Amino acid sequence: MEGTGLALMNRTPEPSRAQAAPRQAQARPLFAGLGPLGALPTAPRLARAFTGLVLAGWGLARLTEDCGLIISELTSNVVRAATGPDGQPRYDVHGRLPVLWLRLSSDRAWLWLEVCDNLTPELGVPAPRQAAATDETGRGLELVSALSQDWGWDVFPGNDVKRVWAALA
Repeated sequence: MEGTGLALMNRTPEPSRAQAAPRQAQARPLFAGLGPLGALPTAPRLARAFTGLVLAGWGLARLTEDCGLIISELTSNVVRAATGPDGQPRYDVHGRLPVLWLRLSSDRAWLWLEVCDNLTPELGVPAPRQAAATDETGRGLELVSALSQDWGWDVFPGNDVKRVWAALA
């Protein structure tokens, strides 16, 4: 979609670095979640603050800056997609505000960040795009790729909840 940093795409990008994050289900003894949050302009700031507090509590404060940038980009994409051209929130056909969830998990070797939302698929799915030098947006997923070992997206079957995730070693 023009201006949202999102475009229709149906594949997970290739790993951004030589060492890709393990994708299989593993024991992740550390878990924290936040949400549902209204997909409003205040959500990215709240998600960054939550992430910083959780990482400090887990002894992973060294990852706070990179994780904060990734979380900010992923939540901002949701907010942008949930905002109409007039700058007002888009409500669904039932009059509900789109929401997002943040999930953090770690096995102490890897840290997974997940941002989930309930936006309809026609509003787009994550896809990196080439931003022109004069564009004010469009570099977020490039930043996510640069800061993480791997990232991708999927849709939970049956409930149309989209998840965008990033993994850091």
